[in-house]
Amino acid sequence: MAEESRKIIHVDMDAFYASVEQLDNPELKGKPLAVGGGGARGVVAAASYEARKFGVHSAMSGQLARKKCPELIFVSPRFNRYREISHSIREIFFEYTDLVEPLSLDEAYLDVSQNKTGMPSATLLAREIRQRILKTTGLTASAGISVNKFLAKIASDVNKPNGQKTIPPEEVHDFLMQLEVRKFFGVGKVTAEKMYRLGIFTGADLHSKDEDFLTTHFGNSGAHYYKVVRGIHNSPVQPSRIPKSIGAERTFRENLSSEIFMLEKLEGIAEELEKRLGSKDRAGKTITLKIKYSDFQLQTRSHTGGHFVSKKAEILAIARELLYQQPLRESVRLLGISLSNLNTEQDSSAPAAEDVSVQLRFDF
Repeated sequence: MAEESRKIIHVDMDAFYASVEQLDNPELKGKPLAVGGGGARGVVAAASYEARKFGVHSAMSGQLARKKCPELIFVSPRFNRYREISHSIREIFFEYTDLVEPLSLDEAYLDVSQNKTGMPSATLLAREIRQRILKTTGLTASAGISVNKFLAKIASDVNKPNGQKTIPPEEVHDFLMQLEVRKFFGVGKVTAEKMYRLGIFTGADLHSKDEDFLTTHFGNSGAHYYKVVRGIHNSPVQPSRIPKSIGAERTFRENLSSEIFMLEKLEGIAEELEKRLGSKDRAGKTITLKIKYSDFQLQTRSHTGGHFVSKKAEILAIARELLYQQPLRESVRLLGISLSNLNTEQDSSAPAAEDVSVQLRFDF
């Protein structure tokens, strides 16, 4: 294995959208707040920490959120304002390193192995960055510091809000052994439940399984789990992240129960997707139809062709086939179309990057 000393910081703003609203309107400070819609069709986009104490969280329906917290205050999102503050935060990041990989408006990875300040300690650097963000924006941020992106992201959640956690190389193994498997990168709800049935609950349980066992039960993902529980995650910080998919979707004011009405909506979605693809000069081979039912259950149907598509007519034709592929379970509240296997992705025949061992020692 090649050895490479990396110091990665994951910065995550604390309840970003809700915190911006409380910052701009002091009357909302200390109160349970949700950004989004509280009506019959509303969805929570973000919740303040005061609201989270009642079990309110993002992607929850506005009606359910109100049941959990009758005193909940809803405000409409102001994405232009969020982008404005996000831009100011990224300007701070670039004062320390050019290796900044934004994940969204409120979080990013920074590779500070060779930073512009010459500061050897990534821990001290993260603290300084958080102080700069607070002074510049009035908002708090949390940070995780470690030898790769996977560990840094997990660490940033340990001491939230307004805190940070460092996992130095010599502590990686012990940290991973105690970690719940559902917190490992790539382990979703379904996979976690399967691991539980196999007696895998912690990193130590996962570490005890050999690669053949994991591959047998989890396919290609098995090799990933075998490496990641050993602290091997060599994905570099990518300043210009290439999107793996581009999509468009719509939530409807009233549920749709007829495919005829859905086709009308899909035409508009396909048109919007064509515009987004054109603005980025992108095309894709895989088209995925996203269907969210009135009970919030989500279903996806995909088709991969032999050539790249980007025009509305082709996208809509395939989306129509996917819609009629099988009967709908019930009425539909959201439809979406996305393209993946884009023409920007690397040739799969290119040699893979070498794995990086994290059993290194340097100043954190």
